[in-house]
Amino acid sequence: MSEGRSAVGQVALVGLFVTALTTAQLTASKLLAIPLPAAIGELPYVGAAILMPGAALAYALTFFASDCYSELYGRRAAQVMVNVGFVMNFVLLGLVWSTIAAPAANPEFAEQFATVLSSGTNVVAGSLLAYLVSQNWDVVVFHGIRDMTDGAFLWLRNIVSTATSQAIDTVIFVGVAFYVAPTVLGIGDVLPWNVLVGLAVGQYLLKLLIAVVDTPFVYGTVALLRDDDESAADGWVAD
Repeated sequence: MSEGRSAVGQVALVGLFVTALTTAQLTASKLLAIPLPAAIGELPYVGAAILMPGAALAYALTFFASDCYSELYGRRAAQVMVNVGFVMNFVLLGLVWSTIAAPAANPEFAEQFATVLSSGTNVVAGSLLAYLVSQNWDVVVFHGIRDMTDGAFLWLRNIVSTATSQAIDTVIFVGVAFYVAPTVLGIGDVLPWNVLVGLAVGQYLLKLLIAVVDTPFVYGTVALLRDDDESAADGWVAD
């Protein structure tokens, strides 16, 4: 990989990761309802629409960025990016909450601003814990499979690492945000088990679909940023 292309790719992937992570944190409080196609109808525990936090779509993009980054720059660099990103979550929250707390020229607008940008305590607790565990798991599994396959089967490590880490992320986020935190902190209502299961299953199905769909884009990104000799050594199947 040429030095110039390597530097641009590294900055671009870190930028994409941070942008998606920031967007996820700011959109976590909106609950989305994605209707299922008429041909599918209703799914057990899910119903006719998939419920998920607004952060789910942006957060899925962080796994794409981290998998590309892991493939190109190695496990240690990816774990540094993930853990620095975790710390930056607190910087983001501190900046947002300090802005909310600062005196406002327009009190009415300030209330709307606070409503939009301040996620609930439960959502923040769930998202931060889920992020820390699932993103580190993603890097470990990605490189574990890479080592076992001698660098072949990029599609396999991309799908397996993302699918398993997204499962962990979904269970931790839903469990903490809508069950553990309300029970322990006494803030908000504890959701019934059938709602919790439906929320977890629905968003995980969509995340799994994204993990499969983004695989060609991982290949394209890696091929674009890696030199020809390295690209030829890692195809869809082992040589």
